[in-house]
Amino acid sequence: MNKPVFLRSLFFQFMKISYRWLQQYITISETPEETGQTLTSTGLEVEHIESFETVKGGLKGLVVGEVLTCVKHPNADKLSITTVDVGAGNPSQIVCGAPNVAAGQKVVVALPGTTVYPTKGEPFTIKSAKIRGEQSEGMICSEDEIGLGESHAGIMVLDTSKKNGTLASDFFEIESDYVFEIGLTPNRADAASHIGVARDLKAAKKRSLQFPSVENFKVSNTKLTIPVTVEEPEMCPRFSGVSIANVKIKESPEWLKNRLRSIGLTPINNVVDITNFVCHELGQPLHAYDINEIGGKKIIVKNLPAGTPFVTLDGKERKLTATDLMVCDGEGKGMCMGGIFGGLGSGISEKTKDVFLEGAYWTPSGIRKTALYHGLKTDASFRFERGTDVTQTAYAVKRAAMMIVDLADGEIASELVDIYPVKIENKSIEVKFKNIDRLIGKKIPHEEFFSILERLEIKTSNKTENGFTASVPTYRVDVLLEADIIEEILRIYGFNNIELSENVSADYLASFPEKDITKFKKALGARLAANGFYEILTNSLTNISNKNKLKTGSEAVEILNKLSEEQGILRQTMLFSGLEVCAHNINRKQKDLKLFEFGKVYGKTSGNEGLKNYFEEERLAIYLTGNNETENWQNKTHSVNFYDIAQGVTQILETASIEKTKQEQLSDSVFEYGIKILRGNKEIGRVGKVKNVWVKEFGIKQEVFFADLAMDLLFQSANPKFVVQEVPKFPAVRRDLSLVLDNHVKFAEIETLARTTEQRLIKEIIAFDVYEGEKIQQGKKAYALGFTLQDENKTLTDEEIEKTMTRLMSAFEGKMGAVIRK
Repeated sequence: MNKPVFLRSLFFQFMKISYRWLQQYITISETPEETGQTLTSTGLEVEHIESFETVKGGLKGLVVGEVLTCVKHPNADKLSITTVDVGAGNPSQIVCGAPNVAAGQKVVVALPGTTVYPTKGEPFTIKSAKIRGEQSEGMICSEDEIGLGESHAGIMVLDTSKKNGTLASDFFEIESDYVFEIGLTPNRADAASHIGVARDLKAAKKRSLQFPSVENFKVSNTKLTIPVTVEEPEMCPRFSGVSIANVKIKESPEWLKNRLRSIGLTPINNVVDITNFVCHELGQPLHAYDINEIGGKKIIVKNLPAGTPFVTLDGKERKLTATDLMVCDGEGKGMCMGGIFGGLGSGISEKTKDVFLEGAYWTPSGIRKTALYHGLKTDASFRFERGTDVTQTAYAVKRAAMMIVDLADGEIASELVDIYPVKIENKSIEVKFKNIDRLIGKKIPHEEFFSILERLEIKTSNKTENGFTASVPTYRVDVLLEADIIEEILRIYGFNNIELSENVSADYLASFPEKDITKFKKALGARLAANGFYEILTNSLTNISNKNKLKTGSEAVEILNKLSEEQGILRQTMLFSGLEVCAHNINRKQKDLKLFEFGKVYGKTSGNEGLKNYFEEERLAIYLTGNNETENWQNKTHSVNFYDIAQGVTQILETASIEKTKQEQLSDSVFEYGIKILRGNKEIGRVGKVKNVWVKEFGIKQEVFFADLAMDLLFQSANPKFVVQEVPKFPAVRRDLSLVLDNHVKFAEIETLARTTEQRLIKEIIAFDVYEGEKIQQGKKAYALGFTLQDENKTLTDEEIEKTMTRLMSAFEGKMGAVIRK
């Protein structure tokens, strides 16, 4: 079978996920490397795994020791000779320069071979050495020497009953961790959190997921109830919040600071750290307000007038637009750009005593617009503009509130505010079994993919022999189509579990749109109009005097009950109705005309037993007469010629992506000279100068050029496509050549011979001059040609270029009798 390829989003954002932090929610027995491979296989590509230690070096090689003896160094007044029990049997002799070292102390010892990482300066390695003639087997450490502080006043003296030889990393509870750098694609907003990533591990490894409990959320009192009004529910469908009183703003505990440091965040204080923790835990950004700064003790979510100044937390004043959704106080003062950035005056400070905690769902389009306008990219806007889970705002507020109660000694002082007027339902998607098999390229048992969907929390219902209905949870904002459901099955089942077939092929669910001739005509008309042509519309009924004037191979269709001779027959050609329009405009001083018309021609031919076969054909007619462009000071105008109308026809063929056409010279009852365009053996159309006899019949005294194209053949031959190719890495070169040939030789013949002679290197051939006159032999014509040569794999050498040009000259001389002018 074939391995499927899904393309969703090509740009990604690095997301840091802590290995230890993940283990709070799901059991992980695999190594970080194995876990990274699992995540990558599910589509969360782990770009890098880095180690993290709360203290650089992790205090490796450092142990708790006990100073047994301490005497003055015989050869140095400021040094002491100690013996230290490091739990290794025989005590170690260590020379120490600290003034506070004494027998009986518990100390931190760096053993020989240990690399220590000081708070300032470069790391260094401890060696066994003689110091002033006395052997020293290690170092008794101060806090700055091992990165635990700034003090260098003396050695660290520990208050502990720990056994000698205990690892310093255990004593100081140094935490080591591994951090996954995940290249998160924009569609996977659900994975912008630790629980989001844990969900994928749950589905891939068939394990349970443990969410933090909020069962013990308890309202102590309601003395700080803050009323909330949402004036723009379309842009803020859900707003949750709660008040917490008597908080103590202080430093966060080490475990919380370590969680934030591991993913690159700087701890600030306990309340702010909790909001950041919950954001990266659940993927739900929160905002904390100092209740003392909320004017009128009320919150209103609304738009402020355009131009209103607002100072954000970074100290910059920004002018709001009329569509920026703001969280305002009861006095109408902005406190926060909803879902993006807080204001300078309402945030948490050391003086904060009471906190209002907000968790909301903001419409992604509004967040994206405001963030882009103000040039703001925050953790909150990153998540909201991609789409968060509308169902978890209240849960996240409760989770953070309980942590603030625990770590900031606060009390919940209001009921939970939860404004959610219109519930957002799960998305239902119809899925067919045949499409699962077809798109994946392998038949997966129904029980298996139903199990996968269940582990992904995608519910299934309405199961029949043909398919089922999938109910997608709101946090999966990227799962919108049947193909997305199938991708979810595949990424958990495993791309590597799909066997490759010998023949690579592709499949799709969406049906290709049927060719629409109306849209096709619109595209052709738009191209002509963009080049200065005007569309006309004429009557299919024409003057009976035009009957059978041209040799069309058919007879005219007469109207049985015609109203007048001027509308007595159905037209056999588009020419005469177009000439009528030209004459009408020229007679009214509009002499420079570029016109086109989509219309039908009609006729009848003899059939069996004397019966007539009637037909109608749709045509595209193009008319050119007068000057090429309006006279102006910048460009000198000229009368239209064959090449002008040929260019218009070429543009039509390009728009239809019709290639490999050929031209043949013609002279018929319509054209004085011109060409017919063929694709294979079918004639697409004719282009040329209209014979003077027809022009004069309509009273026109200037040349008219006419193109008559078969719309049916154009439509059938059209192959609209978008071709992408690599920009050439190697330079092209141009060489010019002047040939004298018989005057019947056409440029197309020259081009065909050249491309036959050199098929690989010739990229373009142009004729930049053609001369016939007294300076060359009669019956001859001189062409000045430009050849563009390029090798897509290397730079052409002079020798290769000369060989190519020599081959071309030999071909022209041998097969066309050309004289090369040097």
